[in-house]
Amino acid sequence: MENTLQSDEKYMRMAIIEAQKAFDSDEVPVGAVIVAGGRVVARAHNLVETLTDVTAHAEMQAITAAASSFGGKYLQDCTLYVTVEPCVMCAGALAWSQIGRIVYGAADPKRGYARFGKALLHPRTEVTSGVLADECEKLMIDFFAKLR
Repeated sequence: MENTLQSDEKYMRMAIIEAQKAFDSDEVPVGAVIVAGGRVVARAHNLVETLTDVTAHAEMQAITAAASSFGGKYLQDCTLYVTVEPCVMCAGALAWSQIGRIVYGAADPKRGYARFGKALLHPRTEVTSGVLADECEKLMIDFFAKLR
């Protein structure tokens, strides 16, 4: 059986593929995957520009897809893999979904939820940070360099 680090890296690589899709569509390159019981139940990436919707973050898209897959709003037995630390809006939605675990790659010191308080998440949500952080951060750096 896979250990947690191997499993986290496997699913984070899937999230990176989603982030690359966003990058290729001129969206901020954030990708997300939600896993339950070793099965991917949602994949998503930022669609803010595509949908002209400031709430269309990868995490929000993934939460909606996972909830639809389960037929319910609570995701206690799920893990979200996301390439960049969730923002306050996404952290709030993740709290309401009661997500069991969040694994993110790159920190976001300007807009990430941790800057404003870890209490934004549900009290039972476990967080693992820094998984494949360099790869996740490189996508962001490359994207914003392309804009300049």
